[in-house]
Amino acid sequence: MGPHMGPHMGPRTGPRMGPRLAVFTKNLINPAYAAARLGAERVARRFAGAVEHYVPDIPDDVPQQIALIDRAILSRPDAAVLTPVHQTRVNDAILRLNAARIPMFTFVTPVTAGEPITFVGSDDTSIGKAIARRLFESLGGKGRIVILEGSPASETSRHRLTGFKATLAEFPSIELAGSLAGDYQRGVARAAFQKFISASPIPEGVLCANDVMALGTIDALTAQGQAAPPPTIVGVNAIPEAIDAIIAGRMLATADFNAMAMCAVATEAAFRHLRGETVPAQISLPALIVDRTNASQWALPYDARELPVWGRVA
Repeated sequence: MGPHMGPHMGPRTGPRMGPRLAVFTKNLINPAYAAARLGAERVARRFAGAVEHYVPDIPDDVPQQIALIDRAILSRPDAAVLTPVHQTRVNDAILRLNAARIPMFTFVTPVTAGEPITFVGSDDTSIGKAIARRLFESLGGKGRIVILEGSPASETSRHRLTGFKATLAEFPSIELAGSLAGDYQRGVARAAFQKFISASPIPEGVLCANDVMALGTIDALTAQGQAAPPPTIVGVNAIPEAIDAIIAGRMLATADFNAMAMCAVATEAAFRHLRGETVPAQISLPALIVDRTNASQWALPYDARELPVWGRVA
């Protein structure tokens, strides 16, 4: 790999005598994936194992993730825990992982090639419907709203958008003023929303497919000075900064699509499989709506948040 790529490979955590897992996440900029890596590390410590992180320097970069998978194969981990940066474009590398007989456990985004032992996720269409309904009902069922979409390569974004649109159809007095590409990134969302409000009135609501984009929207409004009443903003992921914004009144709500929990459960499935246990092929975690009525339960750093109990989710 060329020096211009420089993908991040984190240190191994945990004692070296136990099983060693390669953990693949999508980027270094989304706090949800930092939490996912922490979830893997917390589980590895409990199982006296080790994890090594493989993360593209360029967010969601396909060639870098392919190169990282190939590099991991050479290091012969006992298992791989992976969320693909693209649903089809890393398939050849995933097939090489399978051919190397390295057990694969996936989370957040399902793979479309290979034979994962377990996939851990949530129902993104239902999440999209629930957070959209929370926003539209808070607006009294009327007003102009803008959608901030996630990465077009991400299945989570497509399913959340499906949920948004299904709920829009139930609220005929909610007007969709624009659907903007935010790519699940704060800076991209900020620029997209700044461009929109420079040419159009500020909408009454903003429906964001993740919290990072919701925070980017708040950044754009702060830079603009909020000459008009601020819109009601919702997101997805329940990241700590979004919880702070909800408590402060800058966001209405988020959905607890919990990447840390998903990666932790996938990592636990890997360790249990390696010691001979039978693990489920699919595990779906519930996602709850978080607003000011219950935000205090999430007002904790990731390392203090509870992880799912295996016996309850599996």
